Amino acid sequence: MDKSFLTEFKEREYYNQCTDFDGLNELMRMKSIRAYIGFDCTAKSLHVGSLLQIMCLRMLQKYGHQPIVLLGGGTTRIGDPSGKEETRKMLSDNEIESNIKNIQKVFNIFLKTNNTKIKPIFVNNYKWLGKLNYIKFLREIGKHFTINKMLSFDSVKLRLDREQSLSYMEFNYMILQAYDFLELSKNKNCVMQIGGSDQWGNIVNGVELIKRYSRKQSFGLTTPLITLASGVKMGKTESGAVWLDKSLLSPYDYWQFWRNTDDRDVNRFLKMFTDISLEKIDEIKNNNINELKILLANEATAMLHGKLASKKAEQTAKKTFEAGSIGVDLPTIKINKSEIEKGINILDLVIFSNLLSSKSEIRRIIKNRGIKINNEIIEDQKLQILLKDFKNQNFIKLSLGKKKHVIIKIN
Repeated sequence: MDKSFLTEFKEREYYNQCTDFDGLNELMRMKSIRAYIGFDCTAKSLHVGSLLQIMCLRMLQKYGHQPIVLLGGGTTRIGDPSGKEETRKMLSDNEIESNIKNIQKVFNIFLKTNNTKIKPIFVNNYKWLGKLNYIKFLREIGKHFTINKMLSFDSVKLRLDREQSLSYMEFNYMILQAYDFLELSKNKNCVMQIGGSDQWGNIVNGVELIKRYSRKQSFGLTTPLITLASGVKMGKTESGAVWLDKSLLSPYDYWQFWRNTDDRDVNRFLKMFTDISLEKIDEIKNNNINELKILLANEATAMLHGKLASKKAEQTAKKTFEAGSIGVDLPTIKINKSEIEKGINILDLVIFSNLLSSKSEIRRIIKNRGIKINNEIIEDQKLQILLKDFKNQNFIKLSLGKKKHVIIKIN
C-alpha cells in the first residue's frame, strides 16, 4: 500500500492521538481535505517549540491537502490556560496585530504559497470572535458544554489541583477554541484540527460541537509534546527562546542550537525537523554522530534561513572550533569606543555580551579556564580590556567554553 499522510505522520513520530484514525486515513486517501492548526500571537515570533506544528502543515501540503493557519487575534486576547501556571500577560490590540503580521512571515518561509490548491489559508479568529453577541453565544453554543466536563480537562484540572488562580476569562478559552473549529467547518470546509497533546480536550470539544451543531463529521489529531533527552522543554535554552526570526536570533545561533543536539535526540530530530527521506535516515542512522548533527543543523537552518546562510554558519563554526580562528560571522555586539578607552573589566564585558549574567558564575568559569579572548585563556578576574586589545581589527572574539562565542565590535 502506498504511503499516506497518516502513515508518514506516524513514522516521523508526529503522532500522539486521533479521534478516528481509520476514518481519517480513509478520507485523506480518497480526497484532498482542509485542516487547521491555531497559533496564539503572544510574541513577535514563534520559537522552535512551534516547529513540529509547522512541519505538520508542510506534510499536509506534501500529500495534496490544504492547511489553514489560524492566527489567534481573538484567543490571544483571552489566554490559553493549557500548560500555564498563571494568567498570561495581556497585550494591547496594536501589539497583537503587529505580532500577527510578523508571525505570518514565518509560515510564508516554511510553506508553499504558489500552488492555489494547497497554499495556506490564513485566518484571524478575531474576525468572528470579536463580533460575538454574548447572550446569543451562550444560548447557541454554551448550551452544548457542561461545567462537569470542562472541569475534568487537564488545562483546567491541573491549575485547580495546584490551587493556582484560573480566571473566568481563561476558563472560557476551550469554548472559544471549539467555536473556532465550528466556524472553520461552516465557512472554510475544514474537517480536521491538529494540535499538541495538551490541546486534546479542546480539540475533542470542537469535534463534538460540530457534530451537535451541524452533524458534519470532523476529526482531531494531536502530536506529542516534545522534550529534549535532557528533559528540557523543546524551544527553551539557558540563554532564552530559539526564535524562528533572524531579527531575534541569528542564523548562526539557530544552526548552533541544532548542532548542539543531544546525541540521543539526533535521529529523532532528523525525522521530525528535516525533509530527509525516512529511508535515507535509516541508512545513515549509525554514521558518525557529529556528522549527523552537522547534517541536522544544515537541513534545519536551510529550511528557515536558506542554503547560503546554512553553509555560512557551518563554515563559521568550522573556522571557530576547528581552525581556532576569530570567525567574524559570529553574533556581534557593538560597544561604544568611550567605554573601551576608559577600560572595561572582564566580568562586566561578559555580562555586556549576554553570555552570562552572574559575576560569581563568571569568576568560577575564569578559575576553570573557561573564558577566552581571541582564543587566549583569561586567568585574571581583574583584567581590564582596553582599546589596544582590539589592535587593528576593531573587534575581539569573546568565548565562553567551547560552544558560545560573540564578536565585540567598537561602535
